[in-house]
Amino acid sequence: MREAPHDDILVQLRELEIDPDRPLIISDADEVLLKFMARLEHYLQTKGLWIDLTRFAISGNIKSIETNEPVEVPNMIDDFFATQTLHIEAAPGAAQAINQLSEQAQIIILTNLPASEKQLRIDNLASHGIDFPVVIGSGLKGPAVAWLAQNMQAPVFFLDDIPHNIDSVAEHAPDVHRIHFIADPRLAKLIGPAKGASQRIDVWEEAYEWISDKINAHVGR
Repeated sequence: MREAPHDDILVQLRELEIDPDRPLIISDADEVLLKFMARLEHYLQTKGLWIDLTRFAISGNIKSIETNEPVEVPNMIDDFFATQTLHIEAAPGAAQAINQLSEQAQIIILTNLPASEKQLRIDNLASHGIDFPVVIGSGLKGPAVAWLAQNMQAPVFFLDDIPHNIDSVAEHAPDVHRIHFIADPRLAKLIGPAKGASQRIDVWEEAYEWISDKINAHVGR
């Protein structure tokens, strides 16, 4: 039996109007459309901290600027999203590419962050010209993507920086085209393509071409 999305996500999904005959692009926000890590570094610096980008992880990589020793910061991510979500910059080329793709496809942004910051995320994205429906939640994204893709006749695309989310979509919605995308070049070099990825692309101009070619191939059948 297919795993259902969590109730808080399902409520949001049911509010969407999806045309099954028009291609659908489901994109993550942090490190895909937005420069999450760059803003996290700014936030940490104000706390006397820095992040050691030698591993693709946050936990265990936060260190004191003064002592250079690892530091555990309780509730750090929640505080980051509460205070910084509105100020995260767009990833290079993201706004132009996603808006160009919206001429060919429906766009949905599926992003993990606290529910209390949903409007801040919507406002931040809109300030960069990225004004599309936003669904927020937590955990693996496979069930939500499968729910969105279940009645689609046109191609569906999913972009995310986290390998577990790519692999989750591969498990729950194998017909979806899965792009493993990491906007920050420093992070991108730390990890190879997710096992479940259809393609690894880290530049929006290239993602636009790849998705557009797939859409055009479908239309031309």
